[in-house]
Amino acid sequence: MISTRGRYALRMMVDLAQHQGEGFVSLKDIAQRQDISKKYLEQIIPILNRNYLLQTSRGFAGGYRLVKEPKDYTVGEILRTMEGSLAPVACLEGKINTCPRCSECATLFVWEGLQKVQTEYLDGITLQDILDRQEKTSINYSI
Repeated sequence: MISTRGRYALRMMVDLAQHQGEGFVSLKDIAQRQDISKKYLEQIIPILNRNYLLQTSRGFAGGYRLVKEPKDYTVGEILRTMEGSLAPVACLEGKINTCPRCSECATLFVWEGLQKVQTEYLDGITLQDILDRQEKTSINYSI
């Protein structure tokens, strides 16, 4: 299950992508638009910053902005940054499966398949894809 921290980080990154043309965006503005507590976002920022997903500017007119273009961020990258691992079972969390039962585990292929599908799906969606979809669904038709 994706934690609140992971979901809020994704919402924050989408918000920054939406407002990327405005320079540095204040945390207060993001918090208001996303209806997320500023305090909660303050806990997310250092993790995104430490992993070079955000650029920070202090002082008057300071705030946050994306380091890369929205097309260069995947949902999987953002969620793994916040969650650590998205593995469906503990034995698949590392690069090497150290479970003593892995060679005889009848269900291991199920979990490996689930992880593969999940990874391909989340890594196949970029922030730009989210923006494009949002724009497409919010088009107003009037005659």
